[in-house]
This record gives sequence, structure tokens and C-alpha cells, in this order.
Amino acid sequence: MLLKVYYQEEGVRSPRREKTRSLYIEAESKVDVIEKLEKYTHYNIEYIVVLEGKFLDYEKEYTNFELSEY
Repeated sequence: MLLKVYYQEEGVRSPRREKTRSLYIEAESKVDVIEKLEKYTHYNIEYIVVLEGKFLDYEKEYTNFELSEY
């Protein structure tokens, strides 16, 4: 499944909306995504969304859609 992850690059500071970034990743579950990102990054994960159907179509058409690999 494809997921969109909202995160802050610095996990030690309190989150600020202006610094929220996102990435797209393919994984078996949300838990799998969290485990991968905790292993390879220091991101502060805010929210994870499953992308499918019209939501996925929108992301591919109107955003800089690029899958991240970890």
C-alpha cells in the first residue's frame, strides 16, 4: 500500500506547522512505515495517511509525487 507521511525533520524540538514536510512510501502497514523511519531517520512523525483511489490520483497529478525508499 502507498502511504503519505507528514513529519518534522528535527525530532528534538516541538513541532511547528510551517516546518511540516511529507514523503510517500510503500509499505505493508503504518507500523511498518514507523519502524522503517525510526531505523533510518530521526524524523518526528506527525501523521500517516493511506493513499488509494481518488486521493492517490490527486497526489500523483497535483503534487511532486516521488516514492521514498528506506
